[in-house]
Amino acid sequence: MIAMRYLYFACFTLLCFACKKESVTEVAKEKSGEANDYYNEDHRPQFHFSPEANWMNDPNGMVFYEGEYHLFYQYYPDSTVWGPMHWGHAVSPDMVSWEHLPIALYPDGLGYIFSGSAVIDWQNTSGLGDGKEPPMIAIFTHHNMEGERNKTNVFQYQSIAYSNDRGRTFVKYDGNPVVANPGIKDFRDPKVIWHEASKKWIMVFAAYDKVRIYNSPNLIDWTFTSEFGIPGDKRLWECPDLFPMKVGGTDEEKWVLITSIQKEAPNGGTATSYFVGDFDGSNFIGDNKNQKWLDYGTDNYAMVSWADVPESDGRRLALGWMSNWQYAQKVPTEKWRSAMTLPRTLTLHKTKGDYFLRSLPVKELTELEDESSTVSGQTLNGVFELPSDYDHFLYKLELSFEKPPKGMIEVRFSNDVDESLSVGYSIAEKQYFIDRTFAGKDDFSDVFADYHVGDASYSHDQVDMVIYTDVSSVELFADQGQCVMTDIFFPTEPYNKIEIVAENNDVNLIKGKVTKLGSIW
Repeated sequence: MIAMRYLYFACFTLLCFACKKESVTEVAKEKSGEANDYYNEDHRPQFHFSPEANWMNDPNGMVFYEGEYHLFYQYYPDSTVWGPMHWGHAVSPDMVSWEHLPIALYPDGLGYIFSGSAVIDWQNTSGLGDGKEPPMIAIFTHHNMEGERNKTNVFQYQSIAYSNDRGRTFVKYDGNPVVANPGIKDFRDPKVIWHEASKKWIMVFAAYDKVRIYNSPNLIDWTFTSEFGIPGDKRLWECPDLFPMKVGGTDEEKWVLITSIQKEAPNGGTATSYFVGDFDGSNFIGDNKNQKWLDYGTDNYAMVSWADVPESDGRRLALGWMSNWQYAQKVPTEKWRSAMTLPRTLTLHKTKGDYFLRSLPVKELTELEDESSTVSGQTLNGVFELPSDYDHFLYKLELSFEKPPKGMIEVRFSNDVDESLSVGYSIAEKQYFIDRTFAGKDDFSDVFADYHVGDASYSHDQVDMVIYTDVSSVELFADQGQCVMTDIFFPTEPYNKIEIVAENNDVNLIKGKVTKLGSIW
């Protein structure tokens, strides 16, 4: 029976591969022909990564090798809703412009291909290299649907595949799975790193309401070492990441554990959180009561970092899925579903004995910047319109204000049919906010139209906002990335006006700049 199942999936894989190659060719013909609607559908992001067609969710296998940032992702090539998971694939020289590549991993006899990571096995510890270059190893969760239907608890396990041609093709390891399931229903999303101090590979993955940590000398033979969770927490954890960081301006090193939470995030639904602590090669030691949030918006999930970024670069670079499981499969797009967040640089800081991450867009995004307008410092009271007379509503806004003693500062984006999205700061609440209550289409979800807030109770004398607006998303980076919010929205007509609203109180604008951004497609 097992042999027959493998034969079936092998045939299925070859057939699908041939079909997908044909579809990629058709897309190429469309791009080079007279058609001009490529990446111009309603609500299609213009400077965020999205698949050419069909369903996408978590970023997977993010690794840098020979000048390329690899982005694999959860992908279902046959529908715009979730289905049998594959790994889609794209590469970029700069995390801004992307080249679509053929599907990297297909379902097989062990199951669907769920989330995971990728590393370069520089020393060929796995023995899977060809002697010409170090192999790229993909580590992922196999999800066996038959086991799930039979209501077992052992239908998820960790497997590997390897590539000796810069990630263009992968061969699944004959001995899969490499980590068997000990009886945990939700047992998935492995992230692997090399731990230099112990000379071992470290794997961290989600095990329902906690993470489990394993180590290995060779990426094949794994030993369980520890787990970390919040006592009494029954939320589902997913897509963890674990990495060291220097505290800004010091030589102190701490470890950051990222984990995405499936429900009851600060603004409802799903979001990405983190803990700061120490790691000895076996145990992550951190305050499990001090959970913080990478992004307070509702649309940054499964954010993880790139592996093997050169030491000469030195950045911790991360990317998330720009949606929320509360409504991800219902949003009003037709040809495709979902996009990724902007790529971000994470930095670690310490204030009053506590550690926190800041998140800012990567510097490479300046490649998209076009004409700009500066706004001089002035006192505002009422409604002040910013220059926004461009063809496409793709902007980067940089605004700095003196923090007023009362009221709020609001940046309002609107169109000619009275739809609007607001981003701002409330002095009394000590919170940044995004209000998409009247932002456009929302009948696909009872929870979509809402007012979202992000904590800004830290000390700051100014209100500094960097705001990126795409066709259907807004990303706020406040106070040098200390408070970050990401939300998607779907106006019935494009927004064509930007205003600063300062009603019933004077607001001192220190400086402002509005920059037009270009499309990556």
